[in-house]
This record gives sequence, C-alpha cells and structure tokens, in this order.
Amino acid sequence: MPSLSNSDELIFFVNGRKVIEKNADPEVNLLFYLRKVLHLTGTKYGCGGGGCGACTVMVSRYNPKTKKIHHYPVTACLVPICSLYGAAVTTVEGVGSIKTRIHPVQERLAKCHGTQCGFCSPGMVMSIYTLLRNHPEPTPEQITESLGGNLCRCTGYRPIVESGKTFCVESAVCQMKGSGKCCMDQEERSFSDKQEKICTKLYNEDEFQPLDPTQEPIFPPELIRMAEDPNKRRLVFQGERTTWITPVTLNDLLELKTNFPKAPLIMGNTTVGPSVKFSNKFHPVFISPLGLPDLYFVDSTDDGVTIGAGYSLAQLNDALQFIVSEQPKEKTKTYRALLKHLRTLAGAQIRNMATLGGHVVSRPNYSDLNPILAAGNAIINLISKEGERQIPLDGHFLERSPDASLKPEEVVLSVYIPHSPQWHFVSGLRMAQRQENASAIANAGMSVQFEEGTDRIKALQMFYGSVGPTVVSASQACQQLIGRQWDDQMLSDACRLVLDEIYIPPAAKGGMVEYRRTLIISLLFKFYLRVRQGLNKMDPQKFPNIPEKFLSALEDFPIETPQGIQTFQCVDPSQPPQDPVGHPVMHQSAIKHATGEAVFVDDMPPIAQELFLAVVTSTRAHAKIISIDTSEALALPGVVDVITAEDVPGDNNHQGEIFYAQNEVICVGQIVCTVAADTYAHAKEAAKKVKIAYEDLEPRIITIEQALEHNSFLSVEKKIEQGNVEQAFKYVDQIIEGEVHVEGQEHFYMETQTILAIPQEEDKEMVLHLGTQFPTHVQEYVAAALNVPRSRIACHMKRAGGAFGGKVTKPALLGAVCAVAANKTGRPIRFVLERGNDMLITAGRHPLFGKYKIGFMNNGVIKAADVEYYINGGCTPDESEMVIEFIVLKSENAYNIPNFRCRGRACKTNLPSNTAFRGFGFPQATVVVEAYITAVASQCNLPPEQVKEINMYKRTSETAYGQTFNPALLRRCWKECLEKSSFSARKQAAEEFNKNNYWKKRGLAVVPMKFTIGIPLTYYNQAAALVHIYLDGSVLVIHGGCEIGQGLHTKMIQVASRELNIPESYIHLPETSTITVPNAVFTAGSMGTDINGKAVQNACQILMARLQPVIRKNPKGTWEDWVSSLSTNGKNKGKGNPYPYFVCGASCSEVEVDCLTGAHKLLRTDIFVDAAFSINPALDIGQVEGAFIQGMGLYTTEELKYSPEGVLYSRGPDDYKIPTVTEIPKEFYVTLVRSQNPIAIYSSKGLGEAAMFLGSSVLFAIYDAVTAARRERGLTKTFTLSSPATPELIRMTCVDQFTDLVSVGRRGPIISTPYVGSQVLGMDS
Repeated sequence: MPSLSNSDELIFFVNGRKVIEKNADPEVNLLFYLRKVLHLTGTKYGCGGGGCGACTVMVSRYNPKTKKIHHYPVTACLVPICSLYGAAVTTVEGVGSIKTRIHPVQERLAKCHGTQCGFCSPGMVMSIYTLLRNHPEPTPEQITESLGGNLCRCTGYRPIVESGKTFCVESAVCQMKGSGKCCMDQEERSFSDKQEKICTKLYNEDEFQPLDPTQEPIFPPELIRMAEDPNKRRLVFQGERTTWITPVTLNDLLELKTNFPKAPLIMGNTTVGPSVKFSNKFHPVFISPLGLPDLYFVDSTDDGVTIGAGYSLAQLNDALQFIVSEQPKEKTKTYRALLKHLRTLAGAQIRNMATLGGHVVSRPNYSDLNPILAAGNAIINLISKEGERQIPLDGHFLERSPDASLKPEEVVLSVYIPHSPQWHFVSGLRMAQRQENASAIANAGMSVQFEEGTDRIKALQMFYGSVGPTVVSASQACQQLIGRQWDDQMLSDACRLVLDEIYIPPAAKGGMVEYRRTLIISLLFKFYLRVRQGLNKMDPQKFPNIPEKFLSALEDFPIETPQGIQTFQCVDPSQPPQDPVGHPVMHQSAIKHATGEAVFVDDMPPIAQELFLAVVTSTRAHAKIISIDTSEALALPGVVDVITAEDVPGDNNHQGEIFYAQNEVICVGQIVCTVAADTYAHAKEAAKKVKIAYEDLEPRIITIEQALEHNSFLSVEKKIEQGNVEQAFKYVDQIIEGEVHVEGQEHFYMETQTILAIPQEEDKEMVLHLGTQFPTHVQEYVAAALNVPRSRIACHMKRAGGAFGGKVTKPALLGAVCAVAANKTGRPIRFVLERGNDMLITAGRHPLFGKYKIGFMNNGVIKAADVEYYINGGCTPDESEMVIEFIVLKSENAYNIPNFRCRGRACKTNLPSNTAFRGFGFPQATVVVEAYITAVASQCNLPPEQVKEINMYKRTSETAYGQTFNPALLRRCWKECLEKSSFSARKQAAEEFNKNNYWKKRGLAVVPMKFTIGIPLTYYNQAAALVHIYLDGSVLVIHGGCEIGQGLHTKMIQVASRELNIPESYIHLPETSTITVPNAVFTAGSMGTDINGKAVQNACQILMARLQPVIRKNPKGTWEDWVSSLSTNGKNKGKGNPYPYFVCGASCSEVEVDCLTGAHKLLRTDIFVDAAFSINPALDIGQVEGAFIQGMGLYTTEELKYSPEGVLYSRGPDDYKIPTVTEIPKEFYVTLVRSQNPIAIYSSKGLGEAAMFLGSSVLFAIYDAVTAARRERGLTKTFTLSSPATPELIRMTCVDQFTDLVSVGRRGPIISTPYVGSQVLGMDS
C-alpha cells in the first residue's frame, strides 16, 4: 500500500456541471455516485454487472492527439469514478427533461409506445442518444446494434427499435401508415363487416420534433484545456481500503508496475469489476493507464497490423473495418473472423469499455477473440522496465503455461495481427444461448495453411473456448493431421482425434457435457466446409465445391432489424373528438419514463437516519439451525443491528409463509437474518461475517420426481372429468402415452424488489413505499408481523418497474422482513434486493411435469384424454394451490374432447416457493396439450394444424368444467391466422427449403388459444375507486389497481375522461394506497381494467348524476362553472360464471434451425387476438407483443439451473438469458380482432396474460423443423421436445453422425441429470 498523505481532487463533468470530488474512493462506481451522491436517479440499477443496460450513460473524452471528442456508451455500474478524471458524463437527465425541454429521442421513445414499466427506458434513451451523437442519421442496423446491450422485459422491443428507426434517413416505418390503409392485402382486411375500418397507425410522426445535432450540449472547454496541459502529473486517489493511481507517461506506468506487481491494470473494468463485486476479490492498489497515448494507436505495414492495447473492442472493430476496406480480401481473413465475433460479443456498452489488451491478457476461458487471434498467429508486444519483448498469442499462452505468460511487472503494449497469406484460411465459430450479449457455450478459432496450389495440410491450428478452465488447443490432433489432404477421411479422423484430446469431465462447470463435445466437432465440420468452399473458389477445376445441400451450413443467422405491422379497429368517426376511448393514447408516464423523472421506490430521496438492509440467506436446502453468531458482523463500522426471528413482535409464520427462519431452514435462499447499517456496502460486508452452523436434515427434496417418491405435496388433488374416460379408451384405434417437462422461469422484472419502511412516531404506525401488485397483502403481513391492527400500516404504491406476478405475494413477505427491522431499530429502512438475491429468494414460475394418455381414431379425432399435472411449488404454500387449480380448469385449451379427465397436484420441495407468473400455469399446462395433439398428428401421418382443427370446439358447448363456451371467435382468429399468415404457401415453401438444405431446416406451427380471464372467486372480481372533482374543475382519480407498466392508470384516465366528458389533461391519478382504497384485491389475472374501470365509471356516473340539476340550470356553462367540490366512491361487484369471459387467439411462427449447433432464428410471427373493443390499442398491442416475447423466452432461451443440492446457479443476466432485441421475429404482425364483450367496460377485454402462451408457436415451429431433420436422417419415431427448447436440446435431438460419435466416444459414465425446478446439473459451484 503506498504511503500517501493525501488524495488528489477528482475532476469531471456531469451534464455540463463540474464535479470536484475531494475524497474519491476507488471502490465507488459511477452508478452509486450518480444516484446517491449527485441524486440523479434517472440512471437505474438493474443487475450491477453490466449485463442489462439499465444504467447506461454516455461518456465523452477529448483526444489531444486527434483533437476529436469521442462519445461512447457505458454501463455506470462497472465504471469506477476514479477512471473519470477529465471525462464528461451525460445521463438521461442531461439529455432532456419535462422541466426544460425533452429531447427527440425521449419524445419518440414515449410516443412510439416504447415504454411500459419505464425502468429500462433511461438506458434505452442513452443507447440511442449516444449513437445519434456519433451518427445523426443512423442505419436501422446501427439502431439494432446500439440496443444489443439493453434488456427490456415489458415491450418485446419492437416499439423501441421503431422509435430509433424514425431517425434513419430511410425511415423504415410502414410506408402506408397514416393513410389508414395497410400495405398488407388491404382488400381482404375487413373480415366480418365491410364498414369496419382498419388502422395500422399507433402514433403520428408529424408530431415529432426534428433532431437538430447543432443543439446538443458542447463539450466542456475546461476539459479540453486539462487534456492539452503539457504538465500533466500522476494522480492518486486514496479510498477507505484501496488506492487508485493514474500514471501519465509510459515510464511512470512501468515504474508503478515494478513497485506494485500484483496491482491490476484497470481500463474498462469489465473483468476486474465483476470479480470484485461477485467473487469478493480484493485489490489494495489499482493502476489505471486509461488515456495513456502510448497504448492507443494503429500501425499498418505490408505484413500486418499492430493495434494498441488501450483500444476498446469498439475501436478495434472500427480499425479492422477500415483495414478490411483497404486490403485485398485474401489478406483479411483473420480480421473478418474477428469482426464477425465482435458484432455479437457482449453489448455495445461493454464493447466500448473493454480493451484489446485487457481482453487478451485476462484470457477468459469463454473468449470469442483469443482463439481467432491465436489461429491467426497474433503476437503480443510486452514492455517493462527491463525492456520490450514479444510472446506468441498461442496455445501455451492461452492455456496459462507459466513459461508463456506475462511477468508480474510487464504490461501489454500492443497486439500484432499478421495479414493472412494465400492458401491460408482462418475462421471463428461460436454458439451461445442467444445470438448476442451471451458468453459462448463453445467457440473456436481455426486456421489451416496448405502447401501452395494443393489441399495438403502444411499447418493446422484449432483453439476452443468454453470447454475447459482455459481456452484449449487441440495441438496433438493438429500435429497428426499435417501432410493429410483436406478430404472427408481427414475430417472423420480429425473429429475422433479432437474428441480424444479435449476431454470435458462429467461434472464440468456449466454442465452440457455431451452438447459441448458435439459442438467441438460440429464447429470443426463447419470449418471443414468453409475451407472446402474457399479452395473451390481459388481453383474450381482442381477442388470440387461442397454439395449444394450443405451450403446453408456455412452461414450464421444474420442479425436483422425487426419490422412489423400492428392492426386494430379504427375509432368510429362519429365519436366526439375529445373522447379518448379507443385511441392509441400514450402511457400517461411515458415521457417521465424516457426522461428518468418517473420516481420508483429507490429513487425517493434519502430520509433522515435511514438504514440499509442486507440479507443473510440459508446455504442449505433442509437443515437444522444450530447457532447464529453475529458478533463479528456487529463489530464492523456502520452496523446498527442484526435482526433475527427473535425480533418479530407478532407472527413470524403467517399463513404458512415464514419471515425469518427459526430453528430450521427449508430451502437455499431462505432469509435467516438481516443486517441494518448506515450504508449498503457496510450492511453487505457485515452480512458476509454472520456465521451460521447447520446440521443437515433428511429428506432433501428438490425435483418433482423426488416429491412424488416421498409423497410430498402442498395441496390435495384437483380434478375435473367429463364423459367416461376408461370406457372410451376401449373403443379407439390407437392409444399413446407421453411425458412433458416444462421448466420454470424467472420474472426478471427490471426493478428488483424494493421497499422503504418508515416507522412513525405515534401509535405504532408504519408507512411503506414499495413496488407491488397487492398493497392489501403487504398491509396484512406487516400488521401480522408487528402485531398491530392493519389500520396502522399504510402501503403506498406509485409504480413498479415490471412485476409479471412476481410482485403479488413476495413483497408481503419482504415487506414484513423490512418492517420488523424498522420496528427494531426505530429508523427508516431502505431494502433493495440485489439481482442475484432477488432471483434466489423470490423464485418464479412453477416447473411442470405432465403425463398424458390419449385415445384417438386413425383420422385424428381424439376420443379420450387422461392428463396428470404436477408442479414444483417449493417449500411454502404461496400461490401453488391456486396455480394447480387454474391448470386443471384450463387444461383443455381450445379442444373439445368428449371424454376428458385432468388431475393435478402441487408438490412440496426444498426450493424457494414458486409464485404467480403471467398466465398463472396456463403457459406450462397448454404446452402439454399442444404436445399430445402434435403426437397424435404424427401417429396419424397428418399435419398438426389439421388435427388441431378436427378437435377444436366447433359449436357452443360446455367446457370440461361446465361453463358455456361459444367458439365463434376462436375459430375466427384461427381462420384469420391461417389465411393472413399465408400458412399453407409458407409451409410448402418451408418443405421446399428443407428438401434443398441438409443442415438447416425450417418449421412452421400455428397454435390456437382459449384463455379464461379472472379468478373464480367473487371477492376477487370486485374493486373500488375514489373520484374527487375540485373547485377549479380538476379531477383526482384513485382506485385499487396498481400501475406495473401495463398502462392501467392511463386507461382509467381515458374512462374518467369519457364519463365526465372532459379532456384527459384535467385528470390526475397520483398513486395506489391502502389509505385511500382499503382492502383492494391484487392487480393480476388481466383483470385490472375490467374491475377498476367499472369502479371508476361507477363513481364518475354518480358524480355526473349529481351535476345534472346544475347543468340543466346553466346548459351553456363550462365544466368549471358546473363543478363545486364533488367526490364519491365507485364500486364494482363481480358476479357470474367461474370465469367472466374468454380471450381467444391464434399465433403462427416460422423458424429456421441450424442442426449443427442448435441455434434457431425466428423469421416471422403472426398473432391474432380477440380484443373485443380495445380501450387503448397501443397499450393492448404492447401487452400482446410483450407477453409473446416473454413466452418465447420461457419456451426457448430461459433456463434456470440448480445443483442437486438445491442451489440456484442462474442469478443474473450473465447466466439467465431473457430475449434481447436480436431474438424477436424478423417480421412481427399483430392484429386485434374486433368483437363484442358485454360483460366488461366498453366491451373491452383484458389482454395482459393471454399472449404469453402464444409464444409456444415458436416452440412447436422448432419441433416442426427438428422433425424434418430427424425424418431426413431416418428417424420417424414420435419424440417429445420439452420446454425450453434450448440450443442444447435442439442440437441433441437433431441426431446425426456427430452426436453418434460423441455418445460412442464417451469416457466413463456421463451423469444423467434429472430435471428440477429446472435443470439440475452436476457442477462445481
């Protein structure tokens, strides 16, 4: 540790204002500094690891050498403030504000309906804004690329991309929008009613203010002077525990590296930052040569190019693009391979932060670039005080051989990449869980040099990433193949040799052992084909080309900018212009979302004496607590108290939900105690010091299968039955039986669970601010924990940053935990779960195991179905009993099977309790239904869509649970979907494609949906509202529903505007609170608008009735003349069938599958949903698109992984992959089908959940493509594709010679990994 008397001043600018920090701490990141020191809360915390983009800001630096200003996006959570000396930071507040003027980027994101919950919106704005600062007229591709590092869980991305595309020169928005016509087959658009006018325009571009690049803020001149100062000196920043040193010359850097050989060099902090945060690494000294001119250069010679180690990966990309444009193609093979991988590596923010030198020298085992650099014979130029030396970037270096590594005092100066000579081929290959912003499951860099004019191997190199603890080289295999000809026999031997050389042990970290081994040789095969094609191009006479059917195997799926059309019913021309109902009105908070001025719980200013809470969770799935030792934690600075079960004044176990573990723990992730301290850093540090002794208990039940074995259940069996199932099985032509697994899903709401609990001075009152779907439930649990009447607990809910069911019951449990801490300390408590803890503690969607037995005739008619469902409920009741009830009631989907039996049970296991999640069991259960329909089709040799139509409801009849159902709308959506998506023509085209392509296959699927809305309990179908009219004519509306991004408040304002006949601008809707509307039910089950809308309507109608005498006296008066202070409550009392109404729909998706890797590309999706009359088509289409993409994630890329001991491995965006902008359909068409629904307000329907299941059209399209591949390989047996259809599952189901080779060539037994609440892996944690 350097002996330093004092620290330098840190000088940088934020939003044009100078910041001078006299006590800069190297451990403080920019996100914390912006939010907690400067109180700029527009920049959000989403994951803390740079993986979600919620904290994106723009950094600008002046380069004195080029005299240019460089703007680039960064994730603030990874930027140490000490690295910002001399930089200008722009946050969303600096871009525009409702207080001054909003920026076109913010305006267009809002008006194009690109925000729902609004939590990701500031990051989206900053990504597009930074792009526009560098490219004022971007291409659509640049827009898509700029958003690759930003996650959104609500919108499905399409409107966000569209808002960005409005800045493109050739605006790619549908050219006929605005005419009221649609560029798709307009003449057959009006289906039932020739007068029905169809609209495709959700916003009006004429309203947009133009982008004027000359109006952007200037770069601070003071920073230019600082950068050009010839007398710069070394900077030192001394923190509480660490020291940061910024050298200003190369000699200074080398001097420091000699004095502190163990100190890491920090440039982008993308490697060291996460290791400090998530792996508890500690470094007393950081050296940061950021901006050191000697590390930033490109030097091109006739033989190759040398690139400075300080270049970011984005700058490396630009440099390589330039070289590729200048040099002949044959010389640039290595550069082009690098460019291909640079496009998908992480997101734009990380590519702008991470540096070439840092990437090379940290040698991550998953590196996409190092294997290519090694294959291209790159050389690393090193320097130290001893002098310069070069080391090859080769297998020895990548495998961390001590003799091939850097000495502690050495620094990477640059990397030399030679041009590729003639007869030399270089390739980069990779496969990841999703196309972009995901580490590879396996990747490779390969090169071969031939003897001139021949296909005889002179040199061969193969490097693989993600298949071992380091990048590995198949050097022995390569050695044995030298001198061989590049032919099929060589390939066959190469596959065997490589598999023998690269061994992946059965319990390897990350699992997927057979899949990774298959990828090793599948990627080698792709390289083999590419080289064959390359040789053919050089001499077509001498070297025959690869078979035409193999050509598509060479191409990776392109990343394309999505586009689509949204179709809905136009508003009746006779409707008064002031009436907003039926119009695509922008979300009432959209502009505030886009400017970062929408206040979420953790954005609320600090309260005097507030403390921060950190949790200590169980590390065992089932164990007795022997002791809890808090002494070490309590001794740490800033710690105020440790709270345990002993401190709960009332119930610690309320309705089966346990607040603080007492005596025993029943899952990994159960809260044992919490630490309250003056800062979150202190609380977190102390939480690590709490020592808990356990004694394991048996049984430890993790999977559904284990629960069945131990007869461990949370509820009794639920059952429905119609007809005589046993009898019917005797009279059918065929019977099939099968099993389907549908794994769980993490909510991944962008705003983690956040609670602010403020104890009051009097009467044991407690005020809580939190993001929840059910304030009443929080009130109940907190009152129970504190042993006070509910009237003393006030819960305030302004908005939540996404919820999806994850904020129905869980905030009550966490609210109680937080309130107990506030009660014990007597001080306000701010409780914000980190992403990893949120994922661990709150769990998600119930994994499901379905068994079916189906009896059917050879013509595809199903006569009998016997279905059993088991869900993994976790360790406490939560919502599991209601979920299994819903599953059983909704288990027939759209099919009328005369003899039908369904049984279901919720299993009790030692996992955190699963809970409500959009669709509430339906998205899991109906996969089983569609699976058995598809299996029947396969057995009858009929297309699945034909069997679906044969068995679909045809006339009004009773459902299996006895509710009358008229299928007219179901059949209409189905028919429109097949027709408008040109299903049969495209199916034929796909078959033609499949005939001509062996390694890529296309598949189409169409799924129908009959979804019931509401909850079969009258109490849950009731709501209340409070409407005040003030003397100035302004109106305050309050209701019991919660704004979680779905636009509920916006629709309520539309309802009040119509009922009171006043402009929306008169109406204000502040928040939801247990003080104003008591005993409100949850906002879930797509019922928010139905129940609260009726209550608001009722209240408004009562007020209007009171005003009638006044209006009659003064009919020409204005609204302001008529009103004197009026207010009233409105109520909506539910009644009727178990479910008030049905939402029907259909979706058709087409995918292309790469049989060699398991990758898939979603080419097109058409969705038709019966919306009845949409109160707000923009919000409803947003719900449909968002739910579809979330469903697609459930069925494809989202995979939760647990250890056999019940430890969750997937705890953040690094290892849990929700869809990004690149996963959404290339063409995305959504139609709201018009109908009548007399039950709901204005004949509307709740659409929040229904489309979740429609995402399964992607799963079944993948199934269709995989079936085509298997058929061509001679495998005709019906197979089950469980969910999610991950790349691993797709690849291993497309059986071929490579998968055969892997299963034959196994070393030792492969652990068969059972399914758990998702997949269980044998892994080293």
